[in-house]
Formats: sequence, structure tokens, C-alpha cells
Amino acid sequence: MLHIVLDRGPGNLTTSLTAGGALFAKLKALGVDYVFANSGTDFPPVIEGLIEARDKGIDLPQALTIPHEHIAVGMAHGFFQITGRAQAVMLHTNVGLSNGATGAINAACDQVPMFLMSGRTPVTEAGRFGARTVPIGWGQEMYDQTALVREACKWDYELRFPDQVSDVLARGWSIANSTPKGPVYLRLPREVLCQDCPPDGLDQPSKMQPIRHAADRMSLAEAAALLATAERPLILAQRGAGSQDAFTRFAQFVEDWAFPVSHYWANQISIPMTSYAHVSWMPDELLRRADVVLVIDALAPWWPDRAEPDPSAKVIHLGPDPLFSRSTPMRSFRSDITLAGDTSSTLLELIDAMNAHAKDASRIDARRAALARLSSDERARVAEAARRGNMSPMSKDWVAYCLGQAIRGRKASVFHELGCPLPPLCLEDHLGYFQEPHSGGLGWGLPAAMGAQLADPDRLVFATMGDGSYMFANPTACHQVCEALNLPVITLVLNNEEWGAVRRSVVGLYRDGAASKTNDVPLTSLRPSPDFCKTAEASRAYTESVTDGNDLPAALARAISVAVDQRRQVLLNISVERQT
Repeated sequence: MLHIVLDRGPGNLTTSLTAGGALFAKLKALGVDYVFANSGTDFPPVIEGLIEARDKGIDLPQALTIPHEHIAVGMAHGFFQITGRAQAVMLHTNVGLSNGATGAINAACDQVPMFLMSGRTPVTEAGRFGARTVPIGWGQEMYDQTALVREACKWDYELRFPDQVSDVLARGWSIANSTPKGPVYLRLPREVLCQDCPPDGLDQPSKMQPIRHAADRMSLAEAAALLATAERPLILAQRGAGSQDAFTRFAQFVEDWAFPVSHYWANQISIPMTSYAHVSWMPDELLRRADVVLVIDALAPWWPDRAEPDPSAKVIHLGPDPLFSRSTPMRSFRSDITLAGDTSSTLLELIDAMNAHAKDASRIDARRAALARLSSDERARVAEAARRGNMSPMSKDWVAYCLGQAIRGRKASVFHELGCPLPPLCLEDHLGYFQEPHSGGLGWGLPAAMGAQLADPDRLVFATMGDGSYMFANPTACHQVCEALNLPVITLVLNNEEWGAVRRSVVGLYRDGAASKTNDVPLTSLRPSPDFCKTAEASRAYTESVTDGNDLPAALARAISVAVDQRRQVLLNISVERQT
């Protein structure tokens, strides 16, 4: 595995490098820590260039060998979610890019910036250094390689000349990090990577600062006035508050004003779930009764066939792309006031705008009392439902409840992919929870958790996944990388031996249909279940199988002890009931 970490020495970048090495020098100057790579026959100039740069003492990002492209993209995704810093992914021509395309779709849906790169089969057939040498040079040629990821990327380009390296990477980095953020893609012909690249600008940051949108002043004032005078407000927050500062201030703000907050189908939490302002994540009745609804960065803030705001209610949407105009062709949720800008800064500006309004203390006190009762009752209901799931096999809610109890007070993150549902976890931290992107590209959870662990080695990181999602993650490769990079991720496989999400979708659509009356639902069974413990044990993981709910708390305690004390990856194969 190639790990290169070098200190910048005197006289660096005064002579040319080959373009293959210059790419890495510029990425480091742009703030990239890691290049998650899966190499191929297009990589000779990259590997040769890395050695050349290393021998010249040039400061480079770490180049990590990741033996499946979906894992590489997922790790860059999770790394950004913990650090807020975009990373780079380097893949092998069209076939590697196709394996990474699902990850690119997930990153685009989550508005996660990253620099995707893949080699391009050599342009020339002969007569030029770097030209085609083996049959796959012809077999991997495409009319439009970028079509594999174009719709998921904000920008794409093909490197034409080696002296473009600095400007091309700077432009791509600035676009990826502009609001709304997202992945960008660069094609790399082998002949170009073989040529010498001048050193100018390779050790400099981008000369183009990313775009930071700010919400319209008048719209902010109008939104603040509506919220300040609302009788029955409701806040729907789906993708977090955007920063620790915004998380802290927003939590205080909603308690000061007694605003109920629902994490409807949330990717991240926006306030502590122990706050009295936190309500059910399916707030149908609150939504129907609300006179003002604030939607914070929500792709789908409610289920239109189930519950919608009253026609007389005012709806405010806030987020980096509140109408999701870049990514979603059809989306018709009403927005009377639209506040476009980075979630964190726009939310803080809205809070500041609210300070200009006097509070009606009696109205807020009455709302606070009712909200506190509602919130307390909901927490009790969720906890009781979870405890009823302490069976053999157990419920997913029981697993989530036990996990939430096990990590309370710790610096921990749960990456959920059809694993532990959010409500019983009852988490409190800004970085405590990440759910799979709403794009649904399976296999995201474990790689993203690995990227998070790489970003923060002292963090306790869990990947909670259904058995189907775990198989999609290419687990053999995931566990190999965890061992190679010493990533003590704790994987919880919630194993019901089926595609539970597919079964629930069928029953949800055909409520009184044939599928709701049978246990034999076609195209959903994953029996016989593989021995997932053996998969992880192949890479020296600590493993256990847990079938009885009574045994789970102790198993979680052992898992945490192994991860923390031994710095060793863990897998618990947990038998859970089928859900209809």
C-alpha cells in the first residue's frame, strides 16, 4: 500500500515534474489530505510521478490503495462529513469510474464536495510515449466516458496539456467547494500524465475563492417576522445545522422561542434529541395545524399523500439549494419564502434577525409547556416501543436503543444505512448521526464510517447496516482496508435475512395486497445468510453473533472496549426480526 507523507523541503518545485506527480503536489496545496485510489494500467505515470516527487522531497497528500472504487468514494464522503474538507479520489479509466459512479451519485445528493479523477485510455495507438500498449487500451475506449458521472458532478474537464495542471485543479476545487457543494470530475489521458509539468503555481492554493451564497436581506427579515408572530410554528430539519456553532445556537434558539423541531427522515440531527423542542420525526398533525413552517435543507420535507401544510400556512425553505434546482428535475413543495445560502451561516443570520423582534412571553410560555409534554411523551413512547423489542430475534429499535445508551457521553458517530433507526438512538451531538443519502446507493455506510474514522482516529465510529447493505459495501475489501489503516470501526450488521426495505415498500404501497398477507415475498429473501463473522475475521476483526436481545448490551460493551483499548475493528452480526 502506498502511503507518502513528506515535509516540504527547501527549493521545492523549482524544477519540473511529470504531470502524474504534479497532480499530487497541487492537491496538497489545495488542502487535500488523502487521495483514495484504485490503480490500473493508466497509472504508470502517476506512480512514477509519485516516486519522483517523493525523491525531490515535495509535500504530498497520502495516496491510499483502496481495493474497490465504491469504497474509495465512500471514504472521501465520510471524511468530509467529519472534517468539512474535500478530498480526492483517483480511479481506473471507465471501468473504475463505473464502480465509483454510485458513490458519486450519493455525494451529489448529500452535497459533498470531492475531486473525482480517473485515467482515460491512451488517446494515441502508437508513436507517442504513453500510447496504448495492451488490448484493454482499445477495450476501455468510450465515446463519452464522463457520461458515467456527468449528471452527478458540478463540473468536468479533460486535462489536455501538462502545464494546465495547476489551473485545472484549482478551478475544479473552487467549483466543488462553492455553494451548493458537490463532486467534480477530471479525465486524465495517459500521454499527458507522462509529460513534464512546469512548477509554477503547484505549491500555491487556488487563486479563485469558492462562491458563498448569502440569503436576501429582505427575505430574511420577512421570514423572521413570520416566525416571531407564529401561533403554531413547526421546523422540519433534515440535513443538520451545518456547523457546531449553528447546532449550539439553533438548539438554544428553538428552546427560547418554543419552536418544535422534527428530524423528518433526517440525514443528520440539528438539535439534541433530548431537547424539549424535539418532536416526532413523523409530525403529521403538527404539520397540518402549523401556520408557519420552516424547512431547513430538506430534499423531501413531508410525504404529500400523507400530510401537507394548510393552504393558509406560510412555508419557508432554507438551505444551500433550497429548491434543489441543480439535482432534482421535479420537486413541487411550496416555498413562500426561499432563503438560499450555506445552511450554517444562513441559519445564524435568521437567528440574528429574530433578535430584532420582541417575544410574546405568555404565548411562548404556553407553547413551551405544551411542547415539553409532547416531547416527553414521544421520548417515553419511543423508549417503551424499543424495550418491547428485546426478544430473540430482536427489533431494530431495540438495537438502536441499546447503542444510544452505550455511547451516551462519548465522542461517537453512527453511520446508519438501513440499520439502527434514529428515534431510539436519542443522540445529542452535531456529528453524532449520519444516515445514508436519499439517493439510496447501497453500500455507503461502512466506507463512510471508515472515512470518518480516518478523519478522527479518537472518535468512536459505528456503521449500522442491514445485511443487504453490508453485502453491497464489498465487505472483504472494507475489512482489508480497516486492518491496513488501523481503523477500529465497529460494524453492526442488523441481519433479517431479507431486503426489508423492499418488503416494506411493497406493503406500504399495497396496504391490503397479497404481500401484506404472506411471509414469502418474491425478490426479497437473502437466505441462506452468509457467515458475516468469517468475512470480518479474514482481516483479523473481533466478531460476535448476537441472537438474544438480552445479550446485546454486554456485546456492545465488549465491542467498544476492543475498539478503544485494542484499536481493532469489530463486527457484531445481530439477528433482528423481519419488519412488515
